[in-house]
Amino acid sequence: MRILGVRIDDVDMDEMLAALARFVDQGGPHQISTVNTEFLIAARRDPEFAAVLSRTSLNVPDSAGVLWAARWLGHPLRQRVTGSDGIYRVAQLCATRGFRLYLLGAAPGVAEKVAQAIIARYPGLSVCGAESGSYAAVFEDEIAARIRAARADVLLVAYPSVPQEKWIARNMCKTGAAVGMGVGAAFDFVAGVQRRAPTWMQCLGLEWLYRLLGEPRRWRRMLALPQAAWLVFIQGLRR
Repeated sequence: MRILGVRIDDVDMDEMLAALARFVDQGGPHQISTVNTEFLIAARRDPEFAAVLSRTSLNVPDSAGVLWAARWLGHPLRQRVTGSDGIYRVAQLCATRGFRLYLLGAAPGVAEKVAQAIIARYPGLSVCGAESGSYAAVFEDEIAARIRAARADVLLVAYPSVPQEKWIARNMCKTGAAVGMGVGAAFDFVAGVQRRAPTWMQCLGLEWLYRLLGEPRRWRRMLALPQAAWLVFIQGLRR
């Protein structure tokens, strides 16, 4: 289905993982995007970003707002599929299937802490690289070269949302990885740099509020939520 022009695929977590494994078996490049409400507004303002989301192999519903929008538009989606939860499941899959995993993004030292945490949790997992990197264009070729040299199968990227998806789209072919997936703040949660919202807030769709209370500087980004709600409301009336 499409929400504000953005394709959203109705997959649950298990189906996303099955698709990821299939993409690795097929060979790359494939991009999996975890679409949240901010993505919907950003795509309306940024044609380049909208084009990236139109070319991905899979767009999974990452936020409660996306689930609400789908219900309002008459096409309910079955499950929220988040990068914050998915990082553990992807690591587990990589350990089981012998896929080589590369971690890119977040602040210096965070990716390395994530690597230690998930290797301890999933024995046999091969993390073939972990670095903060940079989404600045000047560093793209050297980062992509390191990923290619590491022979990564799966690349998880934790940059700010829009630059993250554009970076993956521009560089997947150069990295040699079969799958690139943006996971946003997931590295910070795994490394303990940030605390994720309590489960009850996640279930009520209030994770955005928890993050806003902890990071008040995010308030401008949160303006996308009421704007998206209004635009989806109008889209539903026009069905």
